Amino acid sequence: MNQPFRLWIFAIALSCPAAAARAAAAEAAIAPLPAWLAGDWCNRSQGSQAEERWLAPAGELMLGLGRTVARGRKTEFEFLRIELQDGIPTYIAQPQGRPGVAFTRTDGGADWIRFENPAHDFPQRIEYRRDGERLHAEISGPGADGQTQTITFAFSHCAR
Repeated sequence: MNQPFRLWIFAIALSCPAAAARAAAAEAAIAPLPAWLAGDWCNRSQGSQAEERWLAPAGELMLGLGRTVARGRKTEFEFLRIELQDGIPTYIAQPQGRPGVAFTRTDGGADWIRFENPAHDFPQRIEYRRDGERLHAEISGPGADGQTQTITFAFSHCAR
């Protein structure tokens, strides 16, 4: 075996553990479920109240539910979960109890997370961001006119 070939093999062998460590660190950065989302969150405005309740992560799963009440009547409800699928956090929404629609985590950080499903009609993107004692949520996707439509929610801890 010639010397340049040995050096090339040696360089690859040395770089593999570093590459493997970088890949493992990148995977660890996306694997954990967003524990900071757990809690009871409320948004009250103009006679309606939207609520989301999230259980803390356990068994690679977070469970949530949402409801909106206006003038004392239910207008919407939703069963939610975030679970690891192939090591990737996946948000599954069941609005009005319909079959679940999955959104895969595409980005995030220490206090925010984004899920996307470009094949879904609306929304195609769901994002949560924790800001101290506040939680900001946003859904977006194509509107009826083809332009991007974004709906935002500003939650705070529910008073009981």
